[in-house]
Amino acid sequence: ETLKRREKVNQRFQLDISTAEDFPTWIDGSPITEDHLLWATWLITSRVLTVQGSAEEGKSYRLLIPFLDMCNHDRSSSHVLTGRAVPGGELKVMAGCAVKEGDAIDICYGGGMAGNDRFIQDYGFLDSGNDSVAYTMVAQQILGKRRIVEGVGAGRFMSEPDRQKTMEELNRTTIEEDTQLLESSATADPAIAASIRYRLGVKRALSQLSKV
Repeated sequence: ETLKRREKVNQRFQLDISTAEDFPTWIDGSPITEDHLLWATWLITSRVLTVQGSAEEGKSYRLLIPFLDMCNHDRSSSHVLTGRAVPGGELKVMAGCAVKEGDAIDICYGGGMAGNDRFIQDYGFLDSGNDSVAYTMVAQQILGKRRIVEGVGAGRFMSEPDRQKTMEELNRTTIEEDTQLLESSATADPAIAASIRYRLGVKRALSQLSKV
C-alpha cells in the first residue's frame, strides 16, 4: 500500500509539477521537488479521519478535522473519540477521567482496532507497549486469524498469496539477525531502524502465537 501511494505521488509529480513552467515555488523560493509532494502527502495521510456521512448518503469521507490532530496516540488512554463510525454522528472526544489544566489529551488511534502495520505507514511511529498488542494484531492478520481493519482490503482477510509472500519476506532474516542489525551502525537512519523494529516485533508476535 505504501509503495502504491509513493507511485501515485510520483505520477502526480511528473504529470502536474515537473512539466509546469509556472508552478509555485517552495517557501524558500526553491523549486518544488517530489520529496516536497511526498512530505505533503504523508502530512495529510497522518491527519485525516474516515468519517461516516448521513444515513441517507450511505457514504464515508476522509476529512481533516481541526484540533483533533493535536491528540497523540496512547492505547491505554481512557479518553475516547466517538461519532466517526455512526452515520450522521457528532465527533466528540469523551473524557474518561478528570482532566486538569495542562494535561495532554491522548486517544487510541483506530479505536483500539488498528495495529502497527497502520501506525508505521500512516503515522510514522510504532506502538511499542509492553503488551505488544499492536504487533499481535499484525501477526494475526498474517496467519489469517484477523481481518484487515483499514486501508486496502479493509474488512477482508489477507489472501493466501499475500500471506505467503509476507512470510517469505519475514523469513529472509532471523530474530537474532534483526536484533544484531538494530544494535549496529547500519541503523543510523531512523526510517531503517523503524522498519527493522517493526519486522522484529511482528516476528516475535508470530513466535508467541505459534506457542498458543
